[in-house]
This record gives sequence, C-alpha cells and structure tokens, in this order.
Amino acid sequence: MMKRLIVAILIISLGIPSCKKANYEWEDYQYTAVPVVTIDTTKTALPTRQAGKVAFFNLKGPDVASQEFAFSLDWQGFNKASVTSIEVYTSYNKAESSVPAYPLVISSPGNQYTNIAQFPLPSIVGTKDKLYETVTTFPKAYSFTAAELAALNNVNLSAVAVNDYFLFKFILNLSDGRRIVTFFNNICDESRGEPGDCRVGVRFKNQ
Repeated sequence: MMKRLIVAILIISLGIPSCKKANYEWEDYQYTAVPVVTIDTTKTALPTRQAGKVAFFNLKGPDVASQEFAFSLDWQGFNKASVTSIEVYTSYNKAESSVPAYPLVISSPGNQYTNIAQFPLPSIVGTKDKLYETVTTFPKAYSFTAAELAALNNVNLSAVAVNDYFLFKFILNLSDGRRIVTFFNNICDESRGEPGDCRVGVRFKNQ
C-alpha cells in the first residue's frame, strides 16, 4: 500500500509541470533604471510642491516672458541597472478638458503627494515631442524662461492660454543596450509617489 502511494505521489509531481498552458511576459521580468527629477521650487511664478513635478507661469504676473522654470535630471538604478544616457524631449500642449486643481490638492492629511496626476496619462514620447538633447553626464541642471521655452517649441507666447503647458519627457538608454521608451502609468502618475519621474512640466495659470 505504501509503495503504491509513493508511486502515485511521484506521478502527480511529475505531471504538474505539464499542466502549464502559457508563458507570461511578467515571468521574464528585468530590472530597469528610472529618471529622477528635482524641480527648483524657487523658480516658479506660483507656489508648488516637489512631489507634483510641476511648476507654474503666471499670466497675471509682470513680464511673463522672463518667468523661470528649472529642474535637475538624474537617474536611479537601485543597484540593478545603470544608465549611459537619457534622451530629453520637449513639447507644448494645449490644456486638457479636465485640468488638475490649483492650488495643488494633497490626497490626504500628512501626505505630500497630489490627489491626481498633474499631466495626462499615458505619458509616452510621441510625434509632437521634440528631441531637445541627449544627456550623458549627471545630474544635469536645466533652467528656462517662458520666452525660451516658447521659442524652443515654436510657440508664440502671446497666444498661450490658461492651463496650457510645456512638458519634458525622458527615454533611458541602459548600459546593457536596452532603450526604455515608456513606463507604466503608475510610475508616471505624480499622485502615487512611485520611484522615478518620467516627465516634468510647467503650466500656465492666471492667478
């Protein structure tokens, strides 16, 4: 009886692997690095929060053209991946149909994150995004006036409207040859507090 039980267990054990019907992509996951952005919260025409990854130009303010937006770009590989370069893309975008509230709304008391994403999702480099430069030395500091961003994106600054925005997105080139062109929405969503920042931007307000 005991011998028959052992044989039955062996048969069941050997048969289990053959029951698998499919291979799933998530089973072959690989680690990646992520871009990390730090905005200069002193270079914004209206108050902001670091976790929001957004600054503001104020159309009611004096000399809008000279208002500033600044941030630094770095990366984090969590000791699993390394970056050789980051492609930096820029775009000008008209206001979406539903925009985040201002002043920024915090999701809950004691939380530093905004209640919703500050720019539309998904956040993928597309045909309207213009390659600004490819960075190989980090951290890299950026500083622009509203006039400089308008010129960079071929926009007439006098034609911008409330809640229009300039946006920077990033593509990572890793040392193992991989090119990370997009990230899941939860990485890009500023309200989630995930590690990494796949975009940063500056929005026009009229306060």
